[in-house]
Order: sequence, then structure tokens, then C-alpha cells
Amino acid sequence: MLTQQKDELLYQLALHRIPKIGPTVYRNILAYTGSAQSFFEMPAGKAAKIPRISHKLLELRKLRDNYLKEAEEIISSCHKKGINIITFSNPAFPTRLKSLDDCPMVLFTKGNVNLNPSRSIGIVGTRNATEYGKSITKKIIDDLSPYQPTVISGLAYGVDIESHRAALQNKIPTLGVLGSSVDQIYPSAHKSTANAMLETGGLISEYPPGTVMHPSNFPQRNRIIAGLSDALIVVEAAKKGGALITAEIAYSYNREVLAVPGNLQATYSEGCNHLIRTMKASIYTGPKDLEEALSWSKDNLIEIKNKISTLDFSQYDEEDQKILKLFQEHHELEIDQLSLLTSTSISTLSMKLLNFEFEGLIKSLPGKKYRLTKG
Repeated sequence: MLTQQKDELLYQLALHRIPKIGPTVYRNILAYTGSAQSFFEMPAGKAAKIPRISHKLLELRKLRDNYLKEAEEIISSCHKKGINIITFSNPAFPTRLKSLDDCPMVLFTKGNVNLNPSRSIGIVGTRNATEYGKSITKKIIDDLSPYQPTVISGLAYGVDIESHRAALQNKIPTLGVLGSSVDQIYPSAHKSTANAMLETGGLISEYPPGTVMHPSNFPQRNRIIAGLSDALIVVEAAKKGGALITAEIAYSYNREVLAVPGNLQATYSEGCNHLIRTMKASIYTGPKDLEEALSWSKDNLIEIKNKISTLDFSQYDEEDQKILKLFQEHHELEIDQLSLLTSTSISTLSMKLLNFEFEGLIKSLPGKKYRLTKG
């Protein structure tokens, strides 16, 4: 069994190495063939029937040995450097990303990384943070620490690094999403912080070891920050820049976006004020704003987690048990994520979730989310 798992990892990485394969085609291949290895080994006529499979892709498939060699080199490099490889079909892959059209198909992680925390907050802002911006970032993390969220940012200068450091000081997990590979910390000045993060969080990238850094990588990584976050807080942002891009992406993903309002004459308040003015972000004034937006409570978080871990679902049928156990594992899920994880239609799930809600097992939340509540 272990050998099969290793083989499938090899073939999924090989599939990922095919140029411009894209997430939709990648997912179609896995859905219709059951495995990446099957795709490489099936007859061309059968492979051609997979939706969105082009003639060019079938031609590229003939270079299988080249892609397998590249995949073997990546696996070997990751093993030597202590880097984990998480593919789309791996149960550890973040469920918050799976329903996104531009979801990465492979992630590389380093550290004690939990990609499916019960609560997550993205913090972004300008690299040129003012003293006010830095102090506000620290205060936000201090105020949110009782809720025990995982703090997600990009390890960049300014607001990003301040949020990671504040999370470490508060002993809450923090994840850095990189525009470089996880073995190449950029900027290098943040290596010590990155190393400290490995104990209670870690580093994430979609780029394998040895990838040459390119400026386009950084806007790309912003979609991962946005996708992993239940809510995104923008502290300081200019009219243009990465923080504003991340906020726009989070808004398009139907995530909660909040912005810290600023001085009308300050350059690095323009982006935040613009988000608020265009109603793409709510005003962030304190943790109560998040508590209301996400239905969070800090009073009984540990108690709820302990009770949920001991729930007995034996009276339910196999399909219902699968759904409830996913809630038990993740605590909170979007209906789209649940549909992907269970291969159940949205309409069928809606009926089941409504019945669970009547029983007091789950609670519906804004943004098509549901949370397990019964303890």
C-alpha cells in the first residue's frame, strides 16, 4: 500500500509538471481516471474522452518519462530538505482551497503545518508600514489571540512580518505563504522568524525546491493567502499593491474582508479607505467585528473542541456519518467544500444539512458555511 501511495505521488507530480495543465484539467483527470498513474497508462483514445483534454496535452503525455524524472528529483530534494509534498488528493490538502477555480494542485510545506485549522485569519498590508501600522498589527493579533486563530501572511517586510512575529509572541500558529520555494526564504532578513515559525506553524509554497524566483510569483501567492483565510484584515495599503490585490481576491472568494481605516491624507491609508468606500471591506475596529462576522466565540472554544471530539454518530447511516465526521475533523466547512470532500450534490447536501440543523447538530453561518455545534 505504501508503495502505491509513493507511486501515485510520483505520478501526480509528473502530471503537475506538464506545461499549462491548469487546475480544471488536473481535477478532471483525477475525477475521470481515479489516479494520475492511470491517466499516463491508459490508451490515447480513452484519455481523449476526458473533458477538456486537448490534442496538445495528449502529445505532451508522450513525454511521460521526462516528467517522471523531474518528479523523482523533486521528491528526492524534498526528502533531503525536510519538505512535505501535499497534493490535491491528499487528505491534508486545505479544504478551504479545494473549491476555488484557481486552486494550486500541489503545495510544499515545511514545519508543523496544519492546513485545515478550525479558524484562520489573513493579515496583509504594505511593505512600508508606518509605526502606527506596525503597532495596529500587533494589537490586532493580541486582541485575536483568545480566539486561537491561525495567522496567515506572506513573510514580507512591513505588516506581514509584524503579524508573524506578533503571532509567535502570543503563541498562536502562523503560516507564511511564500512566493519562493520554502527552502529559499525571501527576504533573507526574515530567516530567523521563519525558523521560529516552524514549531507552531510553518511555511507554504506552490513552488518546488530550486525554483527560480520571479516577480510574478508574489501576486500568484496572494490567492493562497486569501483562500486559506476565513477573513482577511488589511492594515495599511497604498492605492496599488499586493495587499489590495489580496483583498480583491479574498472578496471574489466570498471571504470576509476587513480594513483598518486611516488618515485621509496618508498614502498608506488610501487602499484601506478605498476598500471601505467601495464596500469590498467592512471597517475593522476590534475583535468584536470578526466575532460578529464569523460567529466566533472565545469563551468556550476549548470546551467545544473537547466535546466535539467525543461525539458518537453511530445512530446515523454511513453517508451521514461521513459528513458529520468531516465536521468533527474541520469543525467548520463551506457547503462547496463538503460537496467536493463527499462527492455529494449540493442539493442533497442542503437537505441533509437542514435536517442536522433541526437536530441542533450544526449551525449555518454567513458565506454558505456550517459549523458543528452539538457537544
